[in-house]
Amino acid sequence: MGRAGFAAREVSERETMGATTTVHLLRHGEVDNPTGVLYGCMAGYHLSPLGRRMAARAAEHFAGAELSALVSSPLERARETMGATTTVHLLRHGEVDNPTGVLYGCMAGYHLSPLGRRMAARAAEHFAGAELSALVSSPLERARETMAPIAALHPGLEVRIDSDVIEAANVFEGQVFGKGNKALRSPRNWRYLSNPLTPSWGEPYVEIAERMTRAIMRAAEEVPAGGQALIVSHQLPIWIARCAAEGRRLPHDPRFRKCTLASVTSFGVLHGRIVRVDYCEPARDLIPAKDRRANISAGGAQG
Repeated sequence: MGRAGFAAREVSERETMGATTTVHLLRHGEVDNPTGVLYGCMAGYHLSPLGRRMAARAAEHFAGAELSALVSSPLERARETMGATTTVHLLRHGEVDNPTGVLYGCMAGYHLSPLGRRMAARAAEHFAGAELSALVSSPLERARETMAPIAALHPGLEVRIDSDVIEAANVFEGQVFGKGNKALRSPRNWRYLSNPLTPSWGEPYVEIAERMTRAIMRAAEEVPAGGQALIVSHQLPIWIARCAAEGRRLPHDPRFRKCTLASVTSFGVLHGRIVRVDYCEPARDLIPAKDRRANISAGGAQG
């Protein structure tokens, strides 16, 4: 087959494929290295002023691209080239003092347990070296108490209270679920279980996604490009925000949410879009194994 025939076949195949995914590999900008050291994987080599201009030019190049993921080498010169991505961390509160297993939802008066305060301290250690430029919290006590030790390490920042990151409303608030979710076995509650997709028992998932995404974008706008913001919120809103960002279905089985107590779900924001989601569990070793998948924090509960 001649070269023209091969080219025609190649174009035809690409048109047939249609859904081709493109992965861009960007080389870092110029490095500040006046002595000409072969730095390889050595740490401590950063972009020069010209390199930062190159990084800015690369950001302009990709400004209109519909990027869905950002990945970087761990070396400084690569991370600085990627650096225009703003990161908004969503931290779930620590364990709540709730020995009877009440589904407290948006109810006031529920505070961190002693273990929950240790989880908050662990979260503060995790963010101690982070260059945070904004602190945001749900108005509920357990969220503000989780934020307190973090705010103490960043005294120049004022904590902004944002009702958009509050827990989701729920008709079961105040009822005791306990072992086996006994509230769901009560006939008086069955009428609320008709539609798990909306869901019929509480705030619609779509509305949770909208307000959480709005809060993430608002926090991202508060900090310099490439900066970091921290929001303390609750399991369901954080999980729904992640599902929305990753294009997952919003209805889900609560037992399989990946959002343990004092966990951090981080959203990378670039040009008004969420382009990256990361997750870590700084306090995992403090969480009893039986509680790692629990969707109600019941600190002090027996058995």
